[in-house]
Amino acid sequence: MMHNDIERVLLSEQELAARIREIAGEINRDYAGQSLMLISVLRGSFIFMADLVRCLTISCTVDFMAVSSYGKKSKSSGAVQITKDLSDDIAGKNILIVEDILDSGNTLSYLMKTLSARSPRSMRLCTLLDKPSRRTKPVEVHYRGFVVPDEFVVGYGLDYAERYRNLPYIGILKPQVYGGEGK
Repeated sequence: MMHNDIERVLLSEQELAARIREIAGEINRDYAGQSLMLISVLRGSFIFMADLVRCLTISCTVDFMAVSSYGKKSKSSGAVQITKDLSDDIAGKNILIVEDILDSGNTLSYLMKTLSARSPRSMRLCTLLDKPSRRTKPVEVHYRGFVVPDEFVVGYGLDYAERYRNLPYIGILKPQVYGGEGK
């Protein structure tokens, strides 16, 4: 059973829902009277994105992108690859990148540079989790859910080897599950 692999619950369903409502309120205020395109960075952010969009009252559209630097490992390879590009043009649009977790900053730095070259009107970043202790590249965060410790977190869309995404909370994965080979 998946729950047996969890050392402890870091963020409960209730804590996640409350913070997402707060973030949506900030976004609604910042983009009042404007339209916004939210870009979900797959696969980890799909649950966060769905809950966030349902709390927005502004005019918005969604699109999806997939980038990878992890593969099936628990530590980033450092090489970023776009595996699914956007379906829509972002030129002249206000875009908000929605990410599950920001750790090293390598993937998001690459992604933001790539998207910036496509001439959006504005571009901001919203991440559910921020792990600043792992940062190796500077990335500006405009909307942040929670700062988390340097532990291996799963659940609520975040995975290890494609497992645990469906947990309704964010938990710390027991080191013996992933071999303790990095976080």
